[in-house]
Amino acid sequence: MAAKVLFIANHRLNRSPGQRFRFEQYLGFLKENGFECTISNIISEKDDKYLYSKGNYLKKTLIALKSWWIRLKDLARANEFDIIFIYREALLTPSTYFESQFEKSKAKVIFDFDDAIWLDNVSAANKSLSRLKKPSKTNTILTLADLVFVGNQYLAEYALKYNTNVKIVPTTIDTSYHVPAEKQEKDFITIGWTGTQTTLKYLKAIETVFIKLKGKYREKLKFKIICDQQWKSDQVEIEFVKWEKTKEIEQLQSIDIGIMPLEDDEWSRGKCGFKGLQYMALEIPAVLSPVGVNTDIINHSNNGFLANSPSEWIEIISQLIEDEGLRKRMGENARKTIIQRYSVEAIKEDYLKYFKELLE
Repeated sequence: MAAKVLFIANHRLNRSPGQRFRFEQYLGFLKENGFECTISNIISEKDDKYLYSKGNYLKKTLIALKSWWIRLKDLARANEFDIIFIYREALLTPSTYFESQFEKSKAKVIFDFDDAIWLDNVSAANKSLSRLKKPSKTNTILTLADLVFVGNQYLAEYALKYNTNVKIVPTTIDTSYHVPAEKQEKDFITIGWTGTQTTLKYLKAIETVFIKLKGKYREKLKFKIICDQQWKSDQVEIEFVKWEKTKEIEQLQSIDIGIMPLEDDEWSRGKCGFKGLQYMALEIPAVLSPVGVNTDIINHSNNGFLANSPSEWIEIISQLIEDEGLRKRMGENARKTIIQRYSVEAIKEDYLKYFKELLE
């Protein structure tokens, strides 16, 4: 008889990068190995446009009420499941009521997170509602879980303060989906960045790098931003491409050099390097800030580069612009790293083992 797993998440399938690369891409493998998986999300496609825009407080209140109703239904069926898998939180509010009730059910509880979610971090559109968030509830959820999955060592060290059963499950890439493109002859190099509106703020810190590089290489250089929201520079032309799930690989394949700037703070140290992993899987040479897990992913000058200061960003990117062989070598080594250490194929057996051990 198949073991039944209820996945508690905010978003629908294929909507959230975090969900997609933390658990959704393992659903088929779990099913092949005797697990029946059910997803319960609280935010619909219709809700998206209201939840992440300014104002719309009545709509947001209705979404919150609907979320409670969905979770009440989940609670009513909790004993039908062998495992309840909570990605980040059951509700977007300070409440941990449902997590505490799931813990009292017959099901074992897995808690999974891939950011330093115990810190304040509210989207720009919802800053006025920040008082309704309670990041410290993470500590409570950690104490309630039978098993905790985290994306890196920094998160593990925090989780271990509240729970002794913590497993590091790195964010992984499906390398059969992330397939490098054949390089096309062209007379310019594209520096690219991908992300969501919440991480656009990191681009401002290296805007001067863009300006100086453009002044140095002129028409040989282009900048591309792939995102759900536009970002503009007053001094450098930026090509904006609206992220689309059905075109995401094609969009990324148009980049010659991928960048991931970060601030060195607690929130950034909790990140799992997802942008860098995507670039690397597609054989795009990556330049990352040396923050958190990035220093584990990147072996500097072997499978990518770490840049700390504006001068380092300029020097490294200049080398990549001028040396096609270097770009090719870095890209090939990067994909090998992903296949060996950060791919679904590399991690899936451990992932399955943790589920089975929990039930045993």
